Amino acid sequence: MDAEQFEKALRLQRIFMPEFMRRRQAAYVNQTGKEPQPGAIARFAHYTSAGVAMSIIAEKRMWMRNTNCMSDYSEIQHGYRELLKSFDTKNPDRQRFLGAIENCSPGAATQAISLFDQWFQDTSLNTYITSISEHMVSKDDRSEDQYGRLSMWRAFGGASARVAIVFKIPYQTGVAEALKVLFSPVSYLTEEEIQTVFREVVENVNRKQDFLRTVSQQELVANIFLMLIASVTCLKHRGFHEEREWRVVYAPMRSPSPFIVPIMREVAGVPQPIYLLPLDKSVSPILKEIDFPNMFDRLIIGPSPYPRPMYLAFVDALTRCPT
Repeated sequence: MDAEQFEKALRLQRIFMPEFMRRRQAAYVNQTGKEPQPGAIARFAHYTSAGVAMSIIAEKRMWMRNTNCMSDYSEIQHGYRELLKSFDTKNPDRQRFLGAIENCSPGAATQAISLFDQWFQDTSLNTYITSISEHMVSKDDRSEDQYGRLSMWRAFGGASARVAIVFKIPYQTGVAEALKVLFSPVSYLTEEEIQTVFREVVENVNRKQDFLRTVSQQELVANIFLMLIASVTCLKHRGFHEEREWRVVYAPMRSPSPFIVPIMREVAGVPQPIYLLPLDKSVSPILKEIDFPNMFDRLIIGPSPYPRPMYLAFVDALTRCPT
């Protein structure tokens, strides 16, 4: 994606996904202290068990698990329920949204909604994600660099030895598009806040009519569809807001990637498909930016009675990691 295409994509995301853009912007501003430029880097932590972390380092692959196999398997249903409230036929905001899009590109909104409905069963059954958390550091407080975040140690990894792998992720990259994944912050919104954001989208469409008329109907449908998909896959209850989660979302049936391959594994006694997200430039030069050694920042050992043996084991694993 060249600079012109990237800027156009940002403009469309500001219109249709304003909450996403605010979270994205804030993640980089909070860490750099200034508005993000194309080369800006922010750090994100993947909290996991020590065993999984060792496999990530050795294989340069992250597991993407089916949402139905995760601890809160009702997450997509939660997002879908909230989305239905915005698009309820009794909600006047729905008609305002459809009317605003109709003025730009007749039929685009109904086409996008029909496409979303067509794929919803697949979305609910065949969505795979991996999660990372914004690494909360600033010039005044860098304690997470040393200790990680207590709430995350409690939430992830169970009773096993736990670690956090901290990654450096660039603000501007075309890797997500190349991998055919959605890389998005999770929103922790109340019902009222969701309605407010939906009205903001309608206002954005009305204000940007001239620009949107220059966008092809295919692009417009794709962006509305992406807005709907993000709404159901990246929305969680307000009570989880401390996680500051971001998700890599993959739909192998709807948008297959030649770089992401499935394996079968047993997790907590449950046999299940796992998709492997490559952090490996040997898979393709396109992935150079997210090659594990390029992204790796640090590894934090969580609460454990065995910190010294774990330290030695991870130093060895990191030293052996293919470059």
